[in-house]
Amino acid sequence: MAAAGRVWRAAALLPPWRLRAPRRAYGAAAGGGGGGGGGHLLLGAAFALGGGAGLYLAARHRLREHSAAELPAGTLQLTLYQYKTCPFCSKVRAFLDYHGLPYEIVEVNPIMRKEIKFSSYRKVPILLANAGSPLQLNDSSVIISAIKTYLISKRNSLEEIVSFYPPMKTVTEQGKEVFEYGNKYWLMLDEKETKQVYPVKEVRVEEMKWRKWADDWLVHLISPNVYRTPREALASFDYIVREGKFGTVEGFFAKYMGAVAMFFISKRLKKRHHLQDNVREDLYEAVNEWVKAVGKHRLFMGGNQPNLADLAVYGVLRVMEGLEAFDDMMVHTKIQPWYQRMEEVIQKAEAAV
Repeated sequence: MAAAGRVWRAAALLPPWRLRAPRRAYGAAAGGGGGGGGGHLLLGAAFALGGGAGLYLAARHRLREHSAAELPAGTLQLTLYQYKTCPFCSKVRAFLDYHGLPYEIVEVNPIMRKEIKFSSYRKVPILLANAGSPLQLNDSSVIISAIKTYLISKRNSLEEIVSFYPPMKTVTEQGKEVFEYGNKYWLMLDEKETKQVYPVKEVRVEEMKWRKWADDWLVHLISPNVYRTPREALASFDYIVREGKFGTVEGFFAKYMGAVAMFFISKRLKKRHHLQDNVREDLYEAVNEWVKAVGKHRLFMGGNQPNLADLAVYGVLRVMEGLEAFDDMMVHTKIQPWYQRMEEVIQKAEAAV
């Protein structure tokens, strides 16, 4: 796949929150698991957004792709199967980029999903990792916890580490059988390693709490906000078709039928999650809650550097970049300083690779 660089936004095109300090456009799609749906075009388009969880839109931005072939022999080789517009995938990419881990990207067609036909697990992200032997990792939070544990711990193989996150079959409120993963917010470290990463118990508890919050609450605010009006829904699907892996006919129907469908689905999601009539207010409250949790005396929740909670929240929020909801969030909340620090630290990490 051809990689493309970043582009500078002209100041005249920047939203109000960007005008004071023009900066390089950056971001990556977040990934949520989107499974099921067979070959149905409309459902496939919705699943490309992480099962309706959200999407990422950065005007004219292209992902920088990493090649596992660049890695020295014997090191961890990674291939990420994703929908570019999926919020949970963005979490994984934010983590990999921050830790300077090269990886290949395979974009999955959200309708046919032939790229992941090798897997009985039919959602994304899927990470294929080779640290001596090939291994498949499923679920964004499991991927992050397992790879982070592997980077810190020298005691166990990656295969052994992944075994600490067993899949468990559960049934949703709608009666659908799904797999959940035990321990997925835990790093599997010994006592010495734990003290190095988490000097006090509260640090670990805080990180796990907010990682879970990002998955269980923040991500569910994305769809109702980016599909809030027919105009916003059409803008969202315009990006999905332009940047996703769709055929010409697929793309045409996905754009227009998908925009209409997701506008109405977003209303159901608003009701399901008990959101306010003005869903922007829920987004603003959540974002300001996060900023308050970080506090005034820390650059990040992790202190001077992001921790896994910072990377998770950033990964979810940046799926809206380039959309009206994102610009509104920057203007009406206190998130901008933290968000820009996250951009800078990840760009710095990428540049060092």
